[in-house]
Amino acid sequence: MDRRKAVRLALPALMLAVGIAAACGGSEREPGAVYLLRIDGGIGPITERYLDRAMDEAEESGARLIVIGMDTPGGFSSSMREIVQRIEAADVPVAVYVSPWGARAASAGTFITMAAHVAVMAPNTSIGAASAVNADGSDIEGDLGRKVENDSVSFIRGIAELRGRNADWAERAVRRAVSATQTEAVELNVVDFAASDLDELLARIEGSTVTLRPGATVTLTGLPEAERVTANMTIWERVLEVLANPTLATILISVGTLGLIFELSNPGLVLPGTVGVIAIIVGFLAFGALPVETAGLVLIGAALFFFALELFVPSGGILAGGGLVALVLGAIIAFRDTPTEFQPNRILVGVLGVLLVVMFVSMAVGLTRMRKLRSATGTEALVGRMAIARTPLAPDGLVFIEGERWRAELEDGGDAPEGERVRVVSASGLRLLVRKEKETDP
Repeated sequence: MDRRKAVRLALPALMLAVGIAAACGGSEREPGAVYLLRIDGGIGPITERYLDRAMDEAEESGARLIVIGMDTPGGFSSSMREIVQRIEAADVPVAVYVSPWGARAASAGTFITMAAHVAVMAPNTSIGAASAVNADGSDIEGDLGRKVENDSVSFIRGIAELRGRNADWAERAVRRAVSATQTEAVELNVVDFAASDLDELLARIEGSTVTLRPGATVTLTGLPEAERVTANMTIWERVLEVLANPTLATILISVGTLGLIFELSNPGLVLPGTVGVIAIIVGFLAFGALPVETAGLVLIGAALFFFALELFVPSGGILAGGGLVALVLGAIIAFRDTPTEFQPNRILVGVLGVLLVVMFVSMAVGLTRMRKLRSATGTEALVGRMAIARTPLAPDGLVFIEGERWRAELEDGGDAPEGERVRVVSASGLRLLVRKEKETDP
């Protein structure tokens, strides 16, 4: 029996040790692999984080080459610049492959593709349209527009000159939003060549020499037969990628606010409050994964606080009004500099805003009525009512009012016979002060 018990106790520990060993062993790879990374969709902070981690892993394992597959409409300028700088500082050659067929490397993708040590495009792909625009997709006007444009032009020309590519075309891609197919891009020296698949890409660059930085060159050999390691996003990065959706974040915070308000107005339900708090926390985590203005998030948080406080501190609507102003300003400030694809759906935001205001107003009105109802109950509610003396009042006695017997006292210190009609003047605790009801002359 003792042996069986010992085995049962040791088995979980053994399984844990085997799992840890397997996990550690799985992360160790033979040097000389080709690491495959992927950019799909908008380029943002999560993309930047993923590429930085995966490139670190490739460098630490002694990889021969990093291949970044790309299909993107563009994204944040700040994230694009970080990725370009990471590629330029890489200790392993980086190839950007615009793929699969029909993919594109637009806007920020153009910068990243041209920054690669090897730039390749699949058939029926395009590159370019790198003009800077506002968050809503409109042109940036005035001095600010010229400032942003000139800054982008100098940056992309520097990238092109560093890699020996067509700097004039790169400038037109920014100033005039020109684009090029894979054939045109090869002819214009925007990319190195076109390849139908990864095998062709690796075969074409086999034996070539790549300059990582001045004085540091690498000759690419053994690529076709090298181990291929797909460096996918981690579970946490995928969670952040899912959460880094402004529409989802807006829904979470709105639903969480509704649940919290419902819980505060109906204490003891527990479930709405619990779900509300979790939803709000996850919503702010989602906003934290997006490059939104911190001041906007602070205002949104302040708005939620004002809404909740209004339910407990009757302010005549001042707190609620302040919360509404803070909510609107917070939403405007938070997303004022984000690209269109990273902004919440405006129609949905409007619907959620109206729903939030309607529900809050309904609950506030209900609480106001409850407060008035509570103030109109008890002895205070009896003041001004008519009562009937059930015992002689001399001056103390009992009166009958609203179906109940109450201890009462005549205010003038006189007396009143049983059955006399008296009116309640005031109340103190459970004792009423009454006076005789004067009869009008006929």
